[in-house]
Amino acid sequence: QVQLVESGGGLVQAGGSLRLSCARSGSILGINAMGWYRQAPGKQRELVATITNGGTTNYADSVKGRFTISRDNAKNTVYLQMNSLKPEDTAVYYCNADRRWLGVRHDYWGQGTQVTVSS
Repeated sequence: QVQLVESGGGLVQAGGSLRLSCARSGSILGINAMGWYRQAPGKQRELVATITNGGTTNYADSVKGRFTISRDNAKNTVYLQMNSLKPEDTAVYYCNADRRWLGVRHDYWGQGTQVTVSS
């Protein structure tokens, strides 16, 4: 099993910054990538950013140039630095672990952290 605990959400004005953290515990076997997703009210959960074991990053077009995903392997923690925040970034942000086991993908999720950007 993989356990994920997010922190760092809050209320910020447009143009401001926040840094989200995701602490991972449990088994690391088969972990292919870590990522951040978000879900706004009335909308589907969407990918924000991912980082693979090899360090390759991927971002949603809407956050490119503003958000940065990184990790600290010694601390088993993944971060999402969010700059130039916009009201449309308001959502619950979820940490994700993409685990591959016997060719099957298993997704693990944190409890989510609320990010609210005021205009």
